Amino acid sequence: MSELATHNRRDQRRDFILSVAREVFFEEGYSAASMSTIAARVGGSKGTLYNYFKNKEELFKAHIEQQCAQFADEIFGTILIDDQPVTEVLTRLGERYLNHIYADWAVQNFRLVIAEARRAPELARIFYAAGPAVGQDRLATYLEGAKRRGQIAAADCHRAASQFIALCRADHHFRFVLNIVEPPTAGQIKVDAAAAVSMFMAAYGLTQAPITPAPPAPRP
Repeated sequence: MSELATHNRRDQRRDFILSVAREVFFEEGYSAASMSTIAARVGGSKGTLYNYFKNKEELFKAHIEQQCAQFADEIFGTILIDDQPVTEVLTRLGERYLNHIYADWAVQNFRLVIAEARRAPELARIFYAAGPAVGQDRLATYLEGAKRRGQIAAADCHRAASQFIALCRADHHFRFVLNIVEPPTAGQIKVDAAAAVSMFMAAYGLTQAPITPAPPAPRP
């Protein structure tokens, strides 16, 4: 077997281990999950598992980094287009962002990290650096360009990026992760994204008027 084939096979095995570990973490939580359980589901010995990850913390770290990288790429990777109106770009971004943060796998990851944050703050830092911080940086870079083009006026584009993301989440996401409301409908997501863009452009817009939010959708 060639060196490249061996490397590809190892990568595939590693990805499979991470997919199995994700299922175990979601089902049992980080603290209750064990390398023995993960190894049994993978179909090998713990020794084989340790050839890829030296301990459970390293495995969990790899899981978080993989999931956050996927999250950031899917939301911010191709949507921030310089030659389109800011309101259109932010509306699409807001809707995509909301659809992702309410997705089952995203919610489970978020709750999992929050549950471990006090015991293992380093894991929480890894989550933030690999996911939310990456997305905020990409949005801030886009906003810097919009500022240079005379489309927005923001003294601090990183702060503006953080504010836009917070406007999108609003209060509903917080109540949802607390398990006291249902996830929003597709119509509610459009309303929330439109409202976030309208408020953002009211604060920072120059050449484009804020978009008019759709009529409020019923909430639980």
